[in-house]
Amino acid sequence: MIIKKFKASTEEAAMLMAKDELGPDAVVMNIKKIKRKGIMKLFKKNTVELTAAIDDNVTEKVEPEKYDEEAQSAIEEKINSIAKLLEQQLNAVKDRDDEEDTVASDISYAQDRNDDSNKAFAYEPKKDNKENQSTGYKNKVIELIYNQLNESEVKKDIIEDIISELDTENSKLPLDNILANVYQKLVLKLGEVKPLAVGDEKPKLVFFVGNTGVGKTTTMAKLASKQKLENKLNIAMLSIDTYRIAAIDQIKTYADILNTPMEVVYTPEDMKKYVEKYKNCDLIFVDTAGHSHRNEEQKKNLKEMVDAVSEYETEVFLVVSAVVKYNDLLDIAKTYDKLFYYKLIFTKLDETSTVGSILNLKIDTNKSLSYTTWGQNVPDDIGVVNPQIIAKSLLGGASDGSGF
Repeated sequence: MIIKKFKASTEEAAMLMAKDELGPDAVVMNIKKIKRKGIMKLFKKNTVELTAAIDDNVTEKVEPEKYDEEAQSAIEEKINSIAKLLEQQLNAVKDRDDEEDTVASDISYAQDRNDDSNKAFAYEPKKDNKENQSTGYKNKVIELIYNQLNESEVKKDIIEDIISELDTENSKLPLDNILANVYQKLVLKLGEVKPLAVGDEKPKLVFFVGNTGVGKTTTMAKLASKQKLENKLNIAMLSIDTYRIAAIDQIKTYADILNTPMEVVYTPEDMKKYVEKYKNCDLIFVDTAGHSHRNEEQKKNLKEMVDAVSEYETEVFLVVSAVVKYNDLLDIAKTYDKLFYYKLIFTKLDETSTVGSILNLKIDTNKSLSYTTWGQNVPDDIGVVNPQIIAKSLLGGASDGSGF
């Protein structure tokens, strides 16, 4: 979905500008007349600001049989691309060892994936069975996979759980088989992804919680925009972030663009009142104040707000930043775990080169993954978590920080 604003002297002129840039299928979301203020109104005419949108993700329907084949092909392509990367690393290690005249005499490489005999790419230990000094793993391929996951900042105990059973003296599995096994384990450990779903009864309340500066307000606006524009749902927005005037103004701007109601909530009684007011909406999005997870008073106030509407169906998303160090992420997650059940949203994927914290937090909290975000564009820079892409990135596959 692309959303743009156009300014012109008249509505007709603004609409022409929108259609010229976005095409004839553009949808007008909002028209606002801007009046000049102060002395400037004597010299310049009033203008019109038009907000228009167009869906840029139109895709053809795919038959189930065709989809399965394409999905399998995509997985194989990912594995092959990562295999090539690991092969390059293995060859680099072999060249280095040849020069130093050390490990090369103890390692036998057998590689020919195109050969009908499907020779193994494996490590053959000598009688002394000397283990690798850096990781303790006997198999050279396993060692490189271990190092790659470690560079992706996956916790060591999680890495060992994934690959330890593959590291055996007599392992003669081809590189692709080992890599596919690890890849599959990563995807399974990331678990079933659970994005936002409409409730069985109206309204369903969706709370966004988390520490200051993680992008809760923008994330809420992205999801609200998608539900309103793409799924044609009836929504409302509430804000209990009364600490920051800018946050309220930001939500009001999004609400105006989407032509949807927005209210500011100060007390649990306000929460009940406004939910009742918009009880015919499909979804009510609630933005909460960002604060330290160690602030007991603010956590208590947040819990009271959620409890005030406990008779309605609710869903809580804990929004965390992918750039925060993992020990702090885990501390934050454990704190909110004491308040209510939640799903995980990771923001700022474009600001980090590693995504190990996504796998780590998923496993350590046993909470479901839902979305990731990678920029400020509303509603574009957000997507449902894709375990295959995360697994590829963890194993060294290239990523631009989006599409997780």
